[in-house]
Amino acid sequence: MSFKQKKKWIITSEFDQDKIDLLSKELNVSPLFVKLCLNRGLDTKEAIEHFINPDESWFHDPFLFYDMEKAIERITSAIETGEKITIYGDYDADGVTSTAILYETIEAMGGNVEYFIPNRFVEGYGPNIEAFDKFLTNDTSLIITVDNGVAGHDAIHYIQDKGVDVIVTDHHELPGTLPDAYAIIHPNHPNGNYPFKDLSGAGVALKVATALLGAFPAELLDLAAIGTIADLVSLKDENRAIVNFGLKVIRQTQRIGILSLFDALSVSLKEIDETTIGFKIAPPINAIGRIENASPVVELLTTFDEERASEIAVLLESKNKERKILVSDIFTEAMAQLAEQENAYVNILSKENWHPGVLGIVASKIINETGKPTIILNIDSETGEAKGSGRSIKAFNLFEHCNDVRGLFKHFGGHHMAAGMTLPVENISVLHEALNEAAKTIQETTDFFEEIEIEEECEIADISLEAIKEIDFLKPFGTDNPRPAFLFENVHPVESRAIGVDHAHLKLKVSQPNAQLDIIAFNYGGKAEALKSDSSISVVGTLEINEWNGNKKPQLQLMDLQFQDAVIIDKRTSELKKSDFSIKHATYIFFNQKNYSKYSKYVTKESQATLIDNIKDAENFKVNTPSVLVDCPDSFDLLKNTLQGNEEYELYCIFYADENNYLLGMPSREHFTKLYKFLAKHKNIDLKEKGSLLAKYLNFDKSILKFIIRVFLEAGFVTIEGGLLNINVEVKKMDVAETQVYKQRKEKIEVEEMLVYSSFNELTKLLKSLNQIKVEQ
Repeated sequence: MSFKQKKKWIITSEFDQDKIDLLSKELNVSPLFVKLCLNRGLDTKEAIEHFINPDESWFHDPFLFYDMEKAIERITSAIETGEKITIYGDYDADGVTSTAILYETIEAMGGNVEYFIPNRFVEGYGPNIEAFDKFLTNDTSLIITVDNGVAGHDAIHYIQDKGVDVIVTDHHELPGTLPDAYAIIHPNHPNGNYPFKDLSGAGVALKVATALLGAFPAELLDLAAIGTIADLVSLKDENRAIVNFGLKVIRQTQRIGILSLFDALSVSLKEIDETTIGFKIAPPINAIGRIENASPVVELLTTFDEERASEIAVLLESKNKERKILVSDIFTEAMAQLAEQENAYVNILSKENWHPGVLGIVASKIINETGKPTIILNIDSETGEAKGSGRSIKAFNLFEHCNDVRGLFKHFGGHHMAAGMTLPVENISVLHEALNEAAKTIQETTDFFEEIEIEEECEIADISLEAIKEIDFLKPFGTDNPRPAFLFENVHPVESRAIGVDHAHLKLKVSQPNAQLDIIAFNYGGKAEALKSDSSISVVGTLEINEWNGNKKPQLQLMDLQFQDAVIIDKRTSELKKSDFSIKHATYIFFNQKNYSKYSKYVTKESQATLIDNIKDAENFKVNTPSVLVDCPDSFDLLKNTLQGNEEYELYCIFYADENNYLLGMPSREHFTKLYKFLAKHKNIDLKEKGSLLAKYLNFDKSILKFIIRVFLEAGFVTIEGGLLNINVEVKKMDVAETQVYKQRKEKIEVEEMLVYSSFNELTKLLKSLNQIKVEQ
């Protein structure tokens, strides 16, 4: 995991303190809560009270939609005359809930109604001529699209020419020309004046159901809330009311399908909120449509058969597990490819046999890892085409920049933050070059980071259970009303451990003077060992109440963290093991040729190994990955020149010392004298045959004996010819401490002492001083 900063933190505007104090007093709430309201444009007592207490007046008259009256008359007529009505939905959570809403409504009114959910891999998204053609064989005379249709010109024109009317209900971006449908129900209809423009497909379906029934169908709010939350539409105005009341309906639901799904997912009704829907309920609903046909979801949501509901709920859970495995496998393979384009501004990754239904999820995960716009493509070797999805960051309009090279694509569509595409394989490199160039230009003038908007900088001591309960007055949270993000600067880790499957997540406790805060960080397990007690970090996240065994404590759910100091990770060991070489996407640095030859083969294939055993190589060394310092260099200069200029990435410190110079120490003057006297009395000592015996006789460690002989050779005290060691009686006196061999060993001992046997604090200070590491901002 990289520790480089990938996200830009933006603190929202400050407000007049007098206004904050006045509203705080009028509403009997904390100044912190008032600031959160002001950030949402709620600047009066009345506006705040209205926002936190939605009521039925938030729901607008459905007949304010353009074409609503015409559509209702046609549907009602079809119901009364027994015409076959087919609801044409979509395969995501918004699409299936939209379908269920209208199917249930028309069936309750006595209509002859069926539904059809297109297959992502057969019919694709939106009206499809082949699918519509099948409806002619079952006597369908009215098609109602839900959560799609405004871009289905050809299919709609084709089927209406066959005498089948099409009513479009949709909420997606309108094309320049609308299809020639019987009626189009859309909150942004160019001839309409509906007061709220951001309904989901399920929200639009709910308005049609309301108009059909002549009364507000509160029993359908559960479905509308799920679709609205899952589709990430704005949670303002009518959507806020739909979700607010819909969650209340869900908590008391008797809908067999929802109860069965909650049971299969081990979700309790009392814990249901918008987060539960978004992260626990919507994913399995979406998962089946990513892998196969999503029709069973509509059956689940509308059935009265408990046994069948249970079967489908288990199926959705199974498909969601399958989806997770697919995402994990593709993510791992895609991350391995990233090493080849580390310096790219935009990630474009492609491979055969990547499941196209999950590529958007993988792209989002890679953005979270790299902070760069990302496109993931599956290659079909038979067609020679690549098909996939892209996700982006705020600084880079993916749709706009892809649209600039639209000629590269066979199919293309999307918006600022996401796009789907199909293109010839040979165009991938051209696309990558074009997007890289566009991103490079942007980066020259702006911060090229994903952004996190922070609502308030806090001290840990300011956070209480009461403050978090006030924050929850602003629920339901979502798009345009995010759960507030708070910044805690310069906190110190107290406890840090990786938790969960494969230790993927992080449990952390941080402190400031006289206060501590628990943190849960999903997918941050890889940072656990970097969070030492002497680290200084800043964290951003959302606050919640964690309850365990009846005890309630404030907890931060982490969104991002910044290390205020260089990231140095202590992995020192006295014995190298294969597991020491399992760090992925890193550069393993060896200073010793013997160690390099012996251990470099164990370095994981996602990483690389390099040998640096001289100053020139050290000076030329540049790295754009984390570095793993495997063994001890011979000198501080070698280490210093290796580190300098490479301070942006973390350092893993193993510093294996196989020679144990520090433990053996420097031989004393008596050692030198003892060997010299022995050599003065003995000639022609065969070192190969007698070296071990000599060391034993003198009671020297063999390495110490070798060292003293090397010193004597440099000083000229001895000679070695033909492998025979003899004293040189003609040599002039010389201080052995002045020899290079002696000085080198002395420095090796100092290096080992500081790198291997120092405390972590001492090691950190040394490495920072050698590297002149700057504090990351």
